Amino acid sequence: MKLISASWRRLSLAVLTILLVVSSFAVFTPSASAETYKVKLGSDKGMLAFEPKKLTIKPGDTIEWVNNKVPPHNVVFDAAKNPTKDATLAKSLSHKNLLMSAGQKETTTFPADAPAGDYTFYCEPHRGAGMVGTITVEG
Repeated sequence: MKLISASWRRLSLAVLTILLVVSSFAVFTPSASAETYKVKLGSDKGMLAFEPKKLTIKPGDTIEWVNNKVPPHNVVFDAAKNPTKDATLAKSLSHKNLLMSAGQKETTTFPADAPAGDYTFYCEPHRGAGMVGTITVEG
Protein backbone atom coordinates (compact mmCIF):
# COMPACT_ATOMS: atom_id res chain seq x y z
CA MET A 1 0.00 0.00 0.00
CA LYS A 2 2.88 2.40 0.78
CA LEU A 3 4.32 1.72 -2.68
CA ILE A 4 1.04 2.73 -4.38
CA SER A 5 0.76 5.85 -2.24
CA ALA A 6 4.35 6.92 -3.02
CA SER A 7 3.86 6.29 -6.75
CA TRP A 8 0.64 8.31 -6.71
CA ARG A 9 2.42 11.27 -5.04
CA ARG A 10 5.25 11.18 -7.59
CA LEU A 11 2.77 11.06 -10.47
CA SER A 12 0.79 13.98 -9.00
CA LEU A 13 4.00 16.00 -8.52
CA ALA A 14 5.06 15.28 -12.12
CA VAL A 15 1.67 16.36 -13.50
CA LEU A 16 1.73 19.58 -11.42
CA THR A 17 5.27 20.35 -12.60
CA ILE A 18 4.27 19.90 -16.23
CA LEU A 19 1.21 22.13 -15.76
CA LEU A 20 3.36 24.81 -14.13
CA VAL A 21 5.87 24.77 -16.99
CA VAL A 22 3.17 24.86 -19.70
CA SER A 23 1.24 27.66 -17.98
CA SER A 24 4.41 29.76 -17.63
CA PHE A 25 4.74 29.74 -21.43
CA ALA A 26 1.20 31.06 -21.73
CA VAL A 27 1.89 33.87 -19.27
CA PHE A 28 5.28 34.93 -20.63
CA THR A 29 4.62 34.59 -24.36
CA PRO A 30 4.60 38.11 -25.80
CA SER A 31 1.42 39.21 -27.52
CA ALA A 32 1.51 39.96 -31.23
CA SER A 33 3.31 43.22 -31.77
CA ALA A 34 1.58 46.11 -33.44
CA GLU A 35 2.39 46.82 -37.07
CA THR A 36 3.21 50.13 -38.75
CA TYR A 37 1.86 50.77 -42.25
CA LYS A 38 2.90 53.51 -44.66
CA VAL A 39 0.36 55.50 -46.68
CA LYS A 40 1.55 58.03 -49.26
CA LEU A 41 -0.33 61.30 -49.63
CA GLY A 42 -0.31 61.79 -53.38
CA SER A 43 0.58 58.93 -55.73
CA ASP A 44 4.04 58.43 -57.22
CA LYS A 45 2.56 59.45 -60.60
CA GLY A 46 1.32 62.76 -59.18
CA MET A 47 -2.33 61.78 -58.84
CA LEU A 48 -4.46 63.21 -56.02
CA ALA A 49 -4.84 59.88 -54.23
CA PHE A 50 -3.74 57.95 -51.19
CA GLU A 51 -1.39 55.00 -51.83
CA PRO A 52 -2.77 52.56 -50.84
CA LYS A 53 -6.33 53.79 -50.94
CA LYS A 54 -7.58 50.86 -48.83
CA LEU A 55 -5.80 49.23 -45.92
CA THR A 56 -6.72 46.55 -43.37
CA ILE A 57 -5.18 46.78 -39.91
CA LYS A 58 -5.69 45.55 -36.35
CA PRO A 59 -6.42 47.67 -33.26
CA GLY A 60 -3.15 49.08 -31.91
CA ASP A 61 -1.53 49.35 -35.36
CA THR A 62 -0.01 52.62 -36.57
CA ILE A 63 -0.35 54.41 -39.91
CA GLU A 64 2.56 56.58 -41.05
CA TRP A 65 1.25 59.23 -43.42
CA VAL A 66 4.00 60.44 -45.77
CA ASN A 67 3.55 63.56 -47.89
CA ASN A 68 4.50 62.48 -51.41
CA LYS A 69 3.31 64.50 -54.42
CA VAL A 70 1.12 67.52 -55.24
CA PRO A 71 0.98 69.05 -51.73
CA PRO A 72 -0.52 70.39 -49.55
CA HIS A 73 -2.18 67.35 -47.93
CA ASN A 74 -3.68 66.37 -44.62
CA VAL A 75 -5.61 63.41 -43.21
CA VAL A 76 -9.07 63.87 -41.76
CA PHE A 77 -11.25 60.99 -40.57
CA ASP A 78 -14.94 61.42 -41.36
CA ALA A 79 -16.92 61.44 -38.10
CA ALA A 80 -20.03 60.12 -39.85
CA LYS A 81 -18.15 57.26 -41.53
CA ASN A 82 -16.63 55.23 -38.73
CA PRO A 83 -18.21 52.21 -37.01
CA THR A 84 -19.60 54.17 -34.04
CA LYS A 85 -20.01 57.57 -35.75
CA ASP A 86 -17.90 58.93 -32.90
CA ALA A 87 -16.72 62.49 -33.62
CA THR A 88 -14.19 62.41 -30.77
CA LEU A 89 -12.57 59.23 -32.13
CA ALA A 90 -12.46 60.70 -35.65
CA LYS A 91 -10.83 63.87 -34.34
CA SER A 92 -8.21 61.89 -32.37
CA LEU A 93 -7.22 59.94 -35.51
CA SER A 94 -7.06 63.03 -37.78
CA HIS A 95 -4.18 65.36 -38.66
CA LYS A 96 -5.74 68.62 -39.88
CA ASN A 97 -2.47 70.55 -40.25
CA LEU A 98 -1.40 70.73 -43.87
CA LEU A 99 1.84 69.00 -44.86
CA MET A 100 3.54 71.30 -47.35
CA SER A 101 6.80 69.53 -48.27
CA ALA A 102 7.54 66.12 -49.72
CA GLY A 103 8.68 63.68 -47.05
CA GLN A 104 6.83 65.31 -44.15
CA LYS A 105 5.17 62.71 -41.91
CA GLU A 106 2.39 62.29 -39.38
CA THR A 107 1.38 59.13 -37.54
CA THR A 108 -1.95 57.79 -36.36
CA THR A 109 -2.12 54.91 -33.90
CA PHE A 110 -5.47 53.21 -33.66
CA PRO A 111 -6.46 52.55 -30.04
CA ALA A 112 -6.22 48.96 -28.80
CA ASP A 113 -9.97 49.10 -28.20
CA ALA A 114 -10.84 50.62 -31.60
CA PRO A 115 -14.16 49.22 -32.83
CA ALA A 116 -13.91 46.89 -35.81
CA GLY A 117 -15.18 48.22 -39.13
CA ASP A 118 -14.48 50.74 -41.89
CA TYR A 119 -13.04 54.20 -41.21
CA THR A 120 -13.22 56.71 -44.08
CA PHE A 121 -10.56 59.41 -44.31
CA TYR A 122 -9.84 62.19 -46.79
CA CYS A 123 -7.53 65.06 -47.67
CA GLU A 124 -9.42 68.33 -47.04
CA PRO A 125 -7.95 70.31 -49.96
CA HIS A 126 -8.47 67.44 -52.42
CA ARG A 127 -11.60 65.69 -51.17
CA GLY A 128 -13.62 67.05 -54.08
CA ALA A 129 -11.03 65.57 -56.46
CA GLY A 130 -11.62 62.13 -54.94
CA MET A 131 -8.71 61.93 -52.49
CA VAL A 132 -10.55 59.61 -50.11
CA GLY A 133 -9.51 56.31 -48.53
CA THR A 134 -10.68 53.58 -46.18
CA ILE A 135 -9.03 51.78 -43.30
CA THR A 136 -10.68 48.56 -42.17
CA VAL A 137 -9.99 47.61 -38.57
CA GLU A 138 -10.29 43.87 -38.02
CA GLY A 139 -12.05 42.61 -34.90
